[in-house]
Amino acid sequence: MLSRGYGSIGVAEICARADVRKGSFYHFFESKQALTIAVVDAHWQAQRSAWTAVLREPVPALDRLERLFREQVEGQRRTKLTAGAVHGCLLANLALELSQQDSPVQERLEEIFAEQVDLVQASLDDAAREGAIPPPRPSTARSLVAQLEGLVLFAKLSNDPEILNDLWEQARLLLGVADDLSPTA
Repeated sequence: MLSRGYGSIGVAEICARADVRKGSFYHFFESKQALTIAVVDAHWQAQRSAWTAVLREPVPALDRLERLFREQVEGQRRTKLTAGAVHGCLLANLALELSQQDSPVQERLEEIFAEQVDLVQASLDDAAREGAIPPPRPSTARSLVAQLEGLVLFAKLSNDPEILNDLWEQARLLLGVADDLSPTA
């Protein structure tokens, strides 16, 4: 699903790749949709653990956010090196592909993105308490997640992870803390 999308993979292909009979598939999942939700949940569980570990480190809040963003960039670079392509974000890929088509999957993705926004918001609140940023607007965390996902989308579109090089600098602009507005090399 990450590299080819939801619509281009059928249950028969999933079973063949997993070396599982179709009947066995339906013993565990009532549908491809149920499998997709399980995949999304497993992916988010691992990603949430990674995000939480970074965002709870005992360092200044902006340093934690920067590390989170830079780790996302490095993940896209690693994928390009190992798989030959920037695959983007599974969650955003599915959100784009299934928008208005699959309500249960869409609803789960909305919940996950809301959790991401909440994790970022908690760090922004910490940064404001530390005096590193002005008190954030309610939409700032959502804007930062959108910045991350949007640049990952452009990197996937161009198959070029270098598009992500100034992700953190752009995030700092959104936060109003950019100390150098000159373009990065």
